[in-house]
Amino acid sequence: MNWYLTLMTQKYASFSGRARRTEYWMFFLVYALITLVLGVLEGVFNIVGTLTAVCALAHLLPSLAVTVRRLHDTGRSGWWILLSFIPIIGALVLLYFMVISGEPQDNAYGPNPKAA
Repeated sequence: MNWYLTLMTQKYASFSGRARRTEYWMFFLVYALITLVLGVLEGVFNIVGTLTAVCALAHLLPSLAVTVRRLHDTGRSGWWILLSFIPIIGALVLLYFMVISGEPQDNAYGPNPKAA
């Protein structure tokens, strides 16, 4: 939960630097759980997508920022996020980039976050 709260408060739209795998995956795990709970609440109260839409809008910038910083950790530019517009293949390549370990040494995007 600390990863999520840190990202939502201190690094809300920070596209510079690097993000560890843990930071990336914990953010999306909490985001998925929040979306799941909101979806259940919408079903119970018969609301049509309003809560999840507001949640998605609130998480748009942080999710883009953490994805770009995760790409930076692997030594890639944030522009690689545009692969998501290529159906299936783009998503699989991005998934691979999010899963692999980051560069152990400092790179052009900053120092290794594991060393900090």
